[in-house]
Amino acid sequence: MTIDILKRNHVKVLGSGERTIVFGHGFGCDQEMWRLVAPRFADRYRVVLFDYVGAGRSSLDQYDSVKYGDLEGYAQDLLDVMQSLKLKNAVYVGHSISGMIGALASIRRPESFSRMVMVGSSPRYLNDSPGYYGGFDPEDIEELLEMMQLNFIGWASHVAAFTMKNPERAELKEELERQFASRDPQIARQFAEVTFYCDCRSILPDVPVPVLILQCSDDSIAPLEVGDYLHARLRRSTLKHMTAKGHYPQLSQPDETFRLIDHYVTGM
Repeated sequence: MTIDILKRNHVKVLGSGERTIVFGHGFGCDQEMWRLVAPRFADRYRVVLFDYVGAGRSSLDQYDSVKYGDLEGYAQDLLDVMQSLKLKNAVYVGHSISGMIGALASIRRPESFSRMVMVGSSPRYLNDSPGYYGGFDPEDIEELLEMMQLNFIGWASHVAAFTMKNPERAELKEELERQFASRDPQIARQFAEVTFYCDCRSILPDVPVPVLILQCSDDSIAPLEVGDYLHARLRRSTLKHMTAKGHYPQLSQPDETFRLIDHYVTGM
């Protein structure tokens, strides 16, 4: 049976420029996380948005717990979308874990990518010796996963407040909470395990394209040390520290997020 990839991943295409920008969403979210930034590029670029299988309006019946048991399954989703649209030399913008998904995909098919932007991304969330600070100890992740299992709605509220870091913008926390709570609990839990236990540090030197690292201030998920670590190990990288607080600058500071991405892409 031939699978309609564009339907499976709920692909949307905006604009019709000669160059293409693909936006990937992070854990617990979907392509709507980019709604304040991605459309701004549509007057000059072809803009591609999609949902990973298991997220948003993707085809949930296509979810395979074996395939999506590691990040390679999500990298295959990205490559499937790009192949279906016959994309070459595209710019890829990945938020959070999508930065590492893009890194894996670019190593497998470098001709599909020209540049990459990692927004709040981390190659390893767990602290590790010697000297690696990812921000979380194993018991932190275990507690998070247990909360997801016992009280999924409570988990959604807790994590939304923990990651947004903009108490004066209650509507953003509420939106994020709704996003998290709308996910299938079993799929969300497996994606959480895949995300928070991943270790992509060894692949960083193999990423074949230039990368812009956008590092938020006061980010509970990807602390400042992580941005420095990425910059030191991605061979052709640029590190920009943002004024945006928290883990979702595309919501809390869409103007700054757009400006930094646009400046980088325009310099191609």
